[in-house]
Amino acid sequence: MLKLFFHTQVQLGFAQAGVAALAAFAVILLARKREIHLEGELLVAMVRGIVQIIAVGSILLLLLRAPRWTSAFLLAVMIVAAGATSARRAKGMPDAFRVSIWAIAFGAGTTIALMMLLGVIDPAITSLVPVGSMLIANTMNTNGVALNRLRADVLAHVGEIETALALGAEAKESVSPYVQASFEASLIPAIDSLRSLGIVWIPGLMAGMLLSGARPVYAAIYQFTVLAMIFAASGLTSLASTLLMRGRVFSPAAQLLLQPGR
Repeated sequence: MLKLFFHTQVQLGFAQAGVAALAAFAVILLARKREIHLEGELLVAMVRGIVQIIAVGSILLLLLRAPRWTSAFLLAVMIVAAGATSARRAKGMPDAFRVSIWAIAFGAGTTIALMMLLGVIDPAITSLVPVGSMLIANTMNTNGVALNRLRADVLAHVGEIETALALGAEAKESVSPYVQASFEASLIPAIDSLRSLGIVWIPGLMAGMLLSGARPVYAAIYQFTVLAMIFAASGLTSLASTLLMRGRVFSPAAQLLLQPGR
């Protein structure tokens, strides 16, 4: 129906984005009746998202002519931005920003470097940056979930943790069950994506490869490859993030820093 009123591709795109945004806000308004207020956060996220993706789309045109080393710079900027974004999900966690950056750099960076070395990821900038950005984006989400879950579990079990400390348990051992739970919870989306691949959803990368002329079987296999890389990067990120944060929730004197109401 929108094609009847909007005749250029750009106009149609903005109209489609507007309809989708209205649908998202309708859900938020329904949630507001249950005293859940996310209007401001959603508005900021949508405005930032549309501006950023349009800017990236314009930059991608320049990437075709850019030297190969610029891909490392772009990916590094993405890692810092991802660390800042996921750290916001860990309010009150000590050193969350630095932990997030190191964890995402370790998880996504190690996976990208290894896969590029083995020839799984094409080192050409037009391939490396899009695939690398997918890995970084997913590790960002994984890191945010891991830290948020760890924070919630620790705050919910302050009494048990302090009791264990009083009985002589080491600080890291007293939060070990919550570190394990946060690690497992953070990987649920990645596992479910692999489990439902091709049945519940057909990823955009595979569709794009088919439209560009790739053989269907190869497009399907490479889509699986990307999701496997996402899981590897997410797992490394979550492991690094939870282990780094495990010691930071305590003071040098082994006192729990996270407390309800702080």
